[in-house]
Amino acid sequence: MKYWLLKTEPESFSIQDLAAAPNRTTCWDGVRNYQARNFMRDEMQVGDRVLFYHSNANPPAIAGTAIVVREACPDPTAWKRGDAHFDPKASPDNPIWQMVDIQLDEIFPAPLSLDALRKVPALKGMELLRRGSRLSVQPVKKSEFDAVLKLAKGDEGIGRPKSC
Repeated sequence: MKYWLLKTEPESFSIQDLAAAPNRTTCWDGVRNYQARNFMRDEMQVGDRVLFYHSNANPPAIAGTAIVVREACPDPTAWKRGDAHFDPKASPDNPIWQMVDIQLDEIFPAPLSLDALRKVPALKGMELLRRGSRLSVQPVKKSEFDAVLKLAKGDEGIGRPKSC
C-alpha cells in the first residue's frame, strides 16, 4: 500500500462534493502535469490511501482522506473540446493523460491547515511543506500519513495539543 496527497481547489471540487457524489466516489481527472500523471499511471493502486488537500483555500488545509478504488485509465476530458481540461494533443488513440477513481474515507472534524502542519516535527520532510512544492499528486510516507491522522484526531504528542 502507498500513500498520496491529492490537491484540489475547493471551489472546483471539495471534499464535501466528494461526500455528495454517488457512492462517495469520483474520478480524479484533469491532472495535466507529467510527473503527477506518472504517479497515478505507474504507482497508484487500488487500496492506496489519500490525503485530500484543499489548495487555494483560506486557509489551505488537509480536509480528510480517501481511498483509490480504480487504477489509472485514460482521462477522456483531455480530448473533449470545450472541456476545461482539453488538450489538443490528446485523443482516444493517444490519450496522454490518466485519471484514477477515489472514494471518500473520512472528513476530518476540522481541516488541518498548512500552518498547523508546519508545526508538527513528524512532518518536517513532507513534500507538501517543501518550499515551492506545487505538484497536485504527491507521494506521502506512511509515517507522515499516520502523523496527519493523529493530528486530525487531536492526539497529543505530535506537536498539537487538543485545545488547538
